[in-house]
Amino acid sequence: MPEISRFFGVIVRMFAEPLGQHHRPHFHAYYQDDVAIIAIDPIELIGGNLPRRQQRLVEAWTEIHQSELMEN
Repeated sequence: MPEISRFFGVIVRMFAEPLGQHHRPHFHAYYQDDVAIIAIDPIELIGGNLPRRQQRLVEAWTEIHQSELMEN
């Protein structure tokens, strides 16, 4: 999965599906041994988990970059 961002120890990755979507638009956020799957619109945790502080950072980052993420 290509890495699209890295901040405060969080790595954000997104995989493009050339043959169509199998889920709603989302990305994967990695922090140490934790992984979360975050939906882009609406912004919400749909799988996995992150420590609360990192989850809030990822949600804020997603809000700032929401239109770019939807384009990807």
